[in-house]
Amino acid sequence: MRMILLGAPGAGKGTQCKRIVARYGLQHLSSGDILRSQRAAGTELGKKAGSFMDSGALVPDKIIVEMMISEIEKAPEAGFILDGFPRTVNQAIELDKSLAQCGQDIDIILNLQINDQIVAERMTGRRSCPKCGAVYHIKNLKPKVDGICDNDGTSLIQRPDDSLDVVTNRLKTYHQQTKPVEQCYGNNRAIYNIDANGSADEVSTLIFEQLDVLAKA
Repeated sequence: MRMILLGAPGAGKGTQCKRIVARYGLQHLSSGDILRSQRAAGTELGKKAGSFMDSGALVPDKIIVEMMISEIEKAPEAGFILDGFPRTVNQAIELDKSLAQCGQDIDIILNLQINDQIVAERMTGRRSCPKCGAVYHIKNLKPKVDGICDNDGTSLIQRPDDSLDVVTNRLKTYHQQTKPVEQCYGNNRAIYNIDANGSADEVSTLIFEQLDVLAKA
């Protein structure tokens, strides 16, 4: 199963990808996670992407496409789920070209639809552990001790890209540059819209209804 999960930043793509991976055994390929990993490791790719990530702007297509195609080529036979990629029409076109060269195609595209205000509340309230990567929320997923990671006792931080200014900019960028990807794909294949305003469990139920049919085909 080869699939794409579209949606605004903060729509819950990361959470849903983990559940999809656990249920269907797919490889989770998150452009954001891979970029942050590259940046933390101090690679040339990470250095180039860093300034764009901090401001909330999209990483240039040339960098992100090269990185994601490399990860796709290493994915297991069971398949993969693309999270946060493609983010522009050009990326979508380049992805299709690369998959066609390998005799592959995307099997299903799910689009998480969510209100911008809910996105802002979710993202600005997130707190992360800089040591183990665990993610919490000041309202919806509090740690046992305020401001402290349950796993290793490290003080939690708000990632620079979760600040209100950056979140606002990311949403603006999303609507300008990423929303057109939906139309691009919709011109030649079906996109399944998923209401992502509800709880994570409610969203998962809607997603599994679509994927179970595909998995049994």
